Amino acid sequence: MTTQLDEIPVARRLTPPVSQQQGLSARLLLLLLLAGSTLAGTVVFLRSNQNMSPLLPPSAELMPPPEADGRLLGHFSYPIAREADLVEVVPGRRLHGDAAAAFLAMQQDAEVDGVQLRLLSAFRDQETQHDLFFSIMVERSQRPEERAQVSAPPGYSEHHTGYALDLGDARHPELDLDAAFDQSAAFTWLQQHASRYHFRLSFPANNPQGVAYEPWHWRWEGSSHALELFEQTRRFHAAT
Repeated sequence: MTTQLDEIPVARRLTPPVSQQQGLSARLLLLLLLAGSTLAGTVVFLRSNQNMSPLLPPSAELMPPPEADGRLLGHFSYPIAREADLVEVVPGRRLHGDAAAAFLAMQQDAEVDGVQLRLLSAFRDQETQHDLFFSIMVERSQRPEERAQVSAPPGYSEHHTGYALDLGDARHPELDLDAAFDQSAAFTWLQQHASRYHFRLSFPANNPQGVAYEPWHWRWEGSSHALELFEQTRRFHAAT
């Protein structure tokens, strides 16, 4: 049988009766204490978060160590060009001064032959390459090995040197950064004449580095400094 006492919460049954005013005061005090504890905990949490180091991209921890020859996922490491050595070729696109002069001469001569070379990409700093590599890798749910087939990890891009560039055919922008660029008049012209200006195709089809075929990506090797930077890459290609 249920009594009136059974319907009263245990806490109230064990607590001596208090006046309505005293009960209200006690409840207010308890609420204030709880609010203060919550605020203090929030402040401590925020302060501790301020001292935490920035989080790495979710897949950064999956990056393997470099191989014995220094390559990371097929790519060799390269130093970042000095700001003093870079010149703007077109708005937002910079190259090492020597490579810039060679490219402009090549572009002018191609124009005479009816070919319009367009500079799509040039120097990239490490932060830009970091975003290109990791952001797109996460966006596409790729593994580092997959992403490295089409983009170098930060610190391992030829674009860091200021000597590498991506080219397109101004008359066929639909072929930009596409393997079908090798069907363009611009690529045919580059195959026949680029070496005269000391430009070399970096990633031909079936290259030993395992990087995807990039008919648009060329590097300049017309100085002792440039030759030194790319010497290990050339030797690797020649030996395999």
